[in-house]
Amino acid sequence: MSWTDASADEWAETYNINVVSGVRMIQRLVPQMRERNWGRVITIGGGLALQPMNTHPQYNATLAARHNLAVSLARELKGTRITSNIVSPGAILVEAVKDLVEHIGPSRGWGETWEEIMPNAVNSLIPNDRERFGYPDEIASAVAYLASEYAEYISGATIRVDGGLIRGAF
Repeated sequence: MSWTDASADEWAETYNINVVSGVRMIQRLVPQMRERNWGRVITIGGGLALQPMNTHPQYNATLAARHNLAVSLARELKGTRITSNIVSPGAILVEAVKDLVEHIGPSRGWGETWEEIMPNAVNSLIPNDRERFGYPDEIASAVAYLASEYAEYISGATIRVDGGLIRGAF
């Protein structure tokens, strides 16, 4: 979807689904965390919050809003044992992604088999230091870590699980 195709209604719907739903969950669950004086709010963000594509501007903007919301919440939770952090996945190889890449691969000259298509797709779409797609269990591991007692000192942080796709010294 381009800037000209994304109507105001599309923006509002995407924002409601990707941001306001998270606000509702936070408002529902954080009071109980405050009562216990312990909790973890973990937002799933994405690299497009920092390096947006030229397409799907409404989606890119909602990722940036999620990141901002999580850091703002971390500030609000100062002095409690509740943290708020972000896990920012790169391109994760789920069945729908694999199906899409296998479908478009031959027409883009990436090859005919998955073994041929995959490295070319990575280089064309998501060039990263690991030279591959990520896996769902890698995202789950980051979430599990942030949910643990070991992450007590992490607050307002973004943990990028993207193979080095998003480039930045900080």
